[in-house]
Amino acid sequence: MKPIILHGHERSITQIKYNREGDLLFSSSKDSKPNVWYSLNGERLGSFNGHQGAVWCIDVDWTTTRFLSGAGDNTLKIWDCQTGKEIGNIPTLSSVRTCLFSYSANMAVYTTDAAMKQQCEIFIIDVRTVDESISNQDPILRIPISGSRVSSVLWDNLDEVIITGHENGEINQWDLKTGKQLNSTKEHDHLINDMQWNKDGTMFITASKDHTAKLFDGDNLMLLKTYKTERPVNSAALSPIAEHVVLGGGQEAMEVTTTSSRAGKFDSRFFHLVFEEEFGRVKGHFGPINSIAFHPDGKSYSSGGEDGLVRIHNFDSSYFEYNFDY
Repeated sequence: MKPIILHGHERSITQIKYNREGDLLFSSSKDSKPNVWYSLNGERLGSFNGHQGAVWCIDVDWTTTRFLSGAGDNTLKIWDCQTGKEIGNIPTLSSVRTCLFSYSANMAVYTTDAAMKQQCEIFIIDVRTVDESISNQDPILRIPISGSRVSSVLWDNLDEVIITGHENGEINQWDLKTGKQLNSTKEHDHLINDMQWNKDGTMFITASKDHTAKLFDGDNLMLLKTYKTERPVNSAALSPIAEHVVLGGGQEAMEVTTTSSRAGKFDSRFFHLVFEEEFGRVKGHFGPINSIAFHPDGKSYSSGGEDGLVRIHNFDSSYFEYNFDY
């Protein structure tokens, strides 16, 4: 499985994301310039220039017309995918940690960090008409978070609920009509780095610093499965065509220099969704994997690491022929 390696960032990757068709791959890093690539051959299509700080989160809407990026320079920017031009800029009081379009792409959610005497807040904004006035527009809903800050976020199926993952391992469900908390669970002991839905939006997987990834029911936040490793998990994704889970992580970047790349355990690890058993590893990154994503057709996956590289892996035929001995 020879990967396509994308060299387009000067610093570590923070997030990678496919568009709905999977022909484009978006990547963001701490170097303030999100990039977009053709996922088929790894050719760079362009970059979005305008941020002054590390870009922590990105998202693209389902029609691939708009792109969202939140950064440490206290701004959330909305871009036109076709031209790469900035069409909206929303200033915030602290850095934007997560951002996500809703399913209809009529709304977007973003959350800010608890820093500089500001508390963590969830904002829901209307993005149907994006122009210069969006920076002064009031959000549809603001939810202040008094406890642990939000580190990852998901929209539920019908744009009525959002699910937030927190620094202390909590997962909360919020009703958008009232702004009230509907449900809460605490199955993780540490920061939740990443949350991703399965293909049909019934279950989601969380990746946590407590060395586990867990599968939850999207409706009632019930814990279904746990995938254990011996290092922090930074990202986890569910295959759209097989009962497979891929996890990426590794020991903290600041501790990496004291070990070889093998001892740091920077492989992508494949687990069976139901049996929770590990059945494969893919090496490659020199440094922890920070973000991982399956292609929407399930025939390849990508990983972005602390080394600033994005690697696109197309699965060999042996991957599809592999069967568990039931």
